[in-house]
Amino acid sequence: MSTIEESIDVAVPVRTAYDQWTQFEEFPRFMEGVEEVRQLDATHTHWRTSVAGRTKEFDAEITEQTPDERIAWKATDGPEHAGVVTFHRTGEDQTRIMLQMDVHPDGIAEKAGDALGLTKRRVKGDLERFKGLVEERGKGGETGAWRGQVDQSAT
Repeated sequence: MSTIEESIDVAVPVRTAYDQWTQFEEFPRFMEGVEEVRQLDATHTHWRTSVAGRTKEFDAEITEQTPDERIAWKATDGPEHAGVVTFHRTGEDQTRIMLQMDVHPDGIAEKAGDALGLTKRRVKGDLERFKGLVEERGKGGETGAWRGQVDQSAT
């Protein structure tokens, strides 16, 4: 299991960054290797990815979601992984996005890529592309938002 931690500062308010991040079906626009994300309901998504030439599909569950603060998830099948993304106001129209993921590379190619730091570089590139997307759209330009709260620990 590898832990990846990355952060990026974006020149938009926290609400704008958070609202854009909750548009999971737009992830293929900035996440390398993600071909499709379908939002099944408020806490479940289905992913189709292509990693090292292999197409994989898996489901993930949002385990915690607090508007403008954090989203945590875990895979419910397929490649083992879990993570959390947090949003921090650093200025009037400035937000720091911090991402932490625990991933378990599957197969020889993924393990080799992870050992070479490719997974970490991919995540860093994804955050940079998200920055470009959200800043280009600007304040109020996010494509939508889900402002509900999820707390699976209460169940």
